[in-house]
Amino acid sequence: MFCLSELEDTVRVPPDLLNGPLEDAISTVLQKLFLDKVLSIGLCVSIYDIRSVEGGFVLPGDGAATYKVGFRIVVFRPFVGEVIAAKFKESDSNGLRLTLGFFEDVYVPAPLIPTPNRCEPDPYNRNQMRWVWIFEGDEYIIDDSCQIKFRVENISYPPVPIERAEDAKPFSPMVVNGTIDDDGLGPVSWWEACAPIGNDED
Repeated sequence: MFCLSELEDTVRVPPDLLNGPLEDAISTVLQKLFLDKVLSIGLCVSIYDIRSVEGGFVLPGDGAATYKVGFRIVVFRPFVGEVIAAKFKESDSNGLRLTLGFFEDVYVPAPLIPTPNRCEPDPYNRNQMRWVWIFEGDEYIIDDSCQIKFRVENISYPPVPIERAEDAKPFSPMVVNGTIDDDGLGPVSWWEACAPIGNDED
């Protein structure tokens, strides 16, 4: 799910950051440039370390110093077939939306929810629909009571739209689609004693 990738970039360090340690200044700039950004290799979640620093040139008329920096970043890049534990975020007639905390564009389309099922208005949230899996006469509600395990089906990187409607959802540069239609997938309470979210062991 997480990969370590090595990159190289030309970094401009403004004068107000040059009073402290150079590596700290460069790290601050790199975080602003890459943190929470989707690259061709995935979503950057942190700057791991700085491997090399060269240069320090100051261009005429510019008080900033420019460096050629080699560094490593931690990237969120799940692979197809990987099973990941997430939390329920919301649902509608199209399916489920899950969150990993740092990444919230995980979707389980309706055809990838176990059948037979039904989608009905959520009695606790009038603005939301909820999904119910029906198995051997029992009903299993998909909600935020416990973790949900899904298997990655595909990862897409949609192009940035040229025009967007005013009421359009925020653009997602990276989208993960998954399935819960298999043994061991879905809310963990379906298969074992539910582990409530937030009660991590010390």
